[in-house]
This record gives sequence, structure tokens and C-alpha cells, in this order.
Amino acid sequence: MKLYLVTLLLALLAPAVLAGTEPQKAVMVTYPKDTPNSVIEQAMQAVKDAGGTITHQFELIKGFAATAPAAVLEAVSALSEAFRPWIEEDQIVTIYDDMATSGGE
Repeated sequence: MKLYLVTLLLALLAPAVLAGTEPQKAVMVTYPKDTPNSVIEQAMQAVKDAGGTITHQFELIKGFAATAPAAVLEAVSALSEAFRPWIEEDQIVTIYDDMATSGGE
């Protein structure tokens, strides 16, 4: 009986454990300025439903930053034919040029 319970418990937990193994990507998702808020809210909900996290919602531009599985990002791209999002990996941008040489050359 104990073996049955352990096996049942492992079987129930396996999908949850496997779902958490898909690599998460840090991304910025932006939309054209005429995109309805409902489209953006639907995309954010899809990210949350897939186990992702909304890390920031932008105010000056239409969009958000998130950490999400790659599969859901493809789904977010296909949510609206009329208002396609621009999805790019979040990265650090600096004003310094590491390739600059000394002496103004």
C-alpha cells in the first residue's frame, strides 16, 4: 500500500516538476501604439498561465517585460493578427564602447 501511495504521489508530481524544467527567457514585449489594452492584457495573462512572470509593465510604450518559457512567447506572437508584438531578449545596454581605442583613433 505504501508503494502504491509513493508511486501515485510521484505520478502526480511529475508534470509539475517537468513543467518547471523548460528554460525561462527574459524578454521585452512591445506593441504598436494603437494596440488595444485588451490585447496586451491577454498576452500578459498567457505568460502568467504558462508559469512566467511579468517583471515590469511599461507606461510610456505599450508592452511589458517578462520572464517566460519560449513556447508561450510563440503563442503570444500569434494572439493577434492585427497587432503583432515585437519580442526581444532583455539585455543590458551601456553608453560605453568596449572596442574604443585610446588616443581618439
